[in-house]
Amino acid sequence: MFTTNSTFSNTARMHSVDKDNTKSLSNGSRVCTSLVAGAIAGALAKTAIAPLDRTKINFQIHNQAFSYKEAYLFIVRSYKQFGFTSLWRGNSATMARVIPFAALQYMSHEQFKRLLHVETNAQKKAKPLRSFVAGSLAGVTATSATYPLDLARARMAVYHKEVYNNIFEVFMKTARDEGIRALYRGYLPTIMGVIPYAGTSFFTYETLKVFHNEFYGVVEPHPLERMLFGAIAGALGQITAYPLDIVRRRMQTRPGYTAVIPTLKRVVNQEGVRGLFKGISMNWVKGPIAVGISFTTFDLVSKFLRNLEFFTCG
Repeated sequence: MFTTNSTFSNTARMHSVDKDNTKSLSNGSRVCTSLVAGAIAGALAKTAIAPLDRTKINFQIHNQAFSYKEAYLFIVRSYKQFGFTSLWRGNSATMARVIPFAALQYMSHEQFKRLLHVETNAQKKAKPLRSFVAGSLAGVTATSATYPLDLARARMAVYHKEVYNNIFEVFMKTARDEGIRALYRGYLPTIMGVIPYAGTSFFTYETLKVFHNEFYGVVEPHPLERMLFGAIAGALGQITAYPLDIVRRRMQTRPGYTAVIPTLKRVVNQEGVRGLFKGISMNWVKGPIAVGISFTTFDLVSKFLRNLEFFTCG
């Protein structure tokens, strides 16, 4: 079904029209605009769901059973004990990580699409594996470059100010007490999870845009439709990687969790198989929202920047 003449003509037409305003851009300008748009997209998406993210991390690293009632009570207790802004505790570390992460991920995704020749939708339709690989490589690139910031964000979300007052204290205390290598604790399960998550998310989002064009015969989906496509992409992506997210958080924030397989066994022995998916129902709320906001914001901001004549980078 990937190789019909109508499919290729429709997708080629979509590609041609979609690129009309930006086809004259140099690759340097594409890099710059994708970096800026990616940074804005990541910051907006993560700030919007920060309280839910902090709540999810709390359940991921403790043996307490997850429920929406307990999640609500955690948010209420945090608010009463530490104030409204405590719900965004760790968000500065999140921004310090997510801005370069999202910028690098979106930029590298566009570059990997170009290198793997999946820039045209017709090619992507014919060879979906290349689209998946481009998304996975983008996720690995961004994760590898920013991983210590993710560890710092997780620790700040879990521990109170008495332990870590800011992101620099996380780095200094972790390096001093646990060694430099501890800044990459949980890296392996993170990469193992990023590959299917990023690949599935990017591939699903872009493929849904192609299907939209084929079905409706229009070029640009409405922003709300982009949000829906992003939500679906985020939901499918997280299903493939969630147990490894549990492992990552345990290794990042709790002593004694030092390797992937022993951590998986320990979680299953103590909490059962359901422990590997603890908090995923909250992820089905916050994850699609975040991914939908992120993809939509990137698309709209990058198109806006690329239509500005003065926004060029060589």
